[in-house]
Amino acid sequence: MRFKGLDLNLLVALDALIAERNLSSAARKLHLSQPAMSAAVARLRSYFGDDLFGMRGRELVLTSRAEGLAAPVREALRHIELSIIARDAFDPARLSRRFRIALSDFITIVFFRNVVERVTREAPTVSFALVAPTDQHEQLLRRGELDFVILPDFLLSSAHPRAALFDERLVCVGCGTNKELQNRLTSDRYMSMGHVAVKHGAVPPGSFEHPFLIDPGPSRRIDILVQSFSMVPPLLLGTNRISTMPLGLAKHFQRTMPLQIVELPHQSPAFTEAVQWPALHNSDPESLWLREIFLQEATRMATVQEPPISTSQESHAAGDSVRSVSSSS
Repeated sequence: MRFKGLDLNLLVALDALIAERNLSSAARKLHLSQPAMSAAVARLRSYFGDDLFGMRGRELVLTSRAEGLAAPVREALRHIELSIIARDAFDPARLSRRFRIALSDFITIVFFRNVVERVTREAPTVSFALVAPTDQHEQLLRRGELDFVILPDFLLSSAHPRAALFDERLVCVGCGTNKELQNRLTSDRYMSMGHVAVKHGAVPPGSFEHPFLIDPGPSRRIDILVQSFSMVPPLLLGTNRISTMPLGLAKHFQRTMPLQIVELPHQSPAFTEAVQWPALHNSDPESLWLREIFLQEATRMATVQEPPISTSQESHAAGDSVRSVSSSS
């Protein structure tokens, strides 16, 4: 079918080529022969008056024209799929789809594993591709390369819809033998102690933490820089180093490691973890179904009451379990 001189089938081919960045892979995705896909590329180049793709080894490299076409073509095809093509009644048990989600190891450990367990029961043929967050998530959502992003809400784009999941805050964590944490942690001592800091992708080291430090003062002494929160606890054990991490994750690790948790010098305000999805998926029943599971599991997690964390000085004086060390130590 042609629309103003364009064979609309070519848009499907263009979308596959942009997504796969490989001629053979795109041909397999569309069940076409490689010569047929090569012919489609030639026709696309002729229609748009642009090469659209160059080659770097076996990978297709998009021209600026192709980059500009990526999002509109994906959105047009998705709109046709969701709004025009008749679909069977949605049944999660029959759903076979891989959702691509950007999230941190923190979210994976304290939240998303519950989602996976739930989905496995309700939709056993659904799968997930979990990727690390980057500073490109808005573009990835727009191009349809991500189905969801889960991040603190202040890091999310205003260009796509979102929903709040749960509140979290930051605390200071150290080894159970770290005597520097036995008294109230002051700003000067916090800044002077050796830190294990986390750098997620293109996000600057410690940038996740700084919005919650009211008066951070001079730069912290970062002894070790790691790629994920799950790498932090082993690097604290047997040392006087400290780290700043979400409370929920600190408590998770404390169950199996001799860690102590204390308040930061200036108690950090709560922040909200939120999920974001492409605007085009707003009415997609499959996306709606998974979003509802996100919200239900977040509500269930919030109903689990945890004892409050007090300062180490208060804990030391009262002899309670505030400056807690894992019983397994």
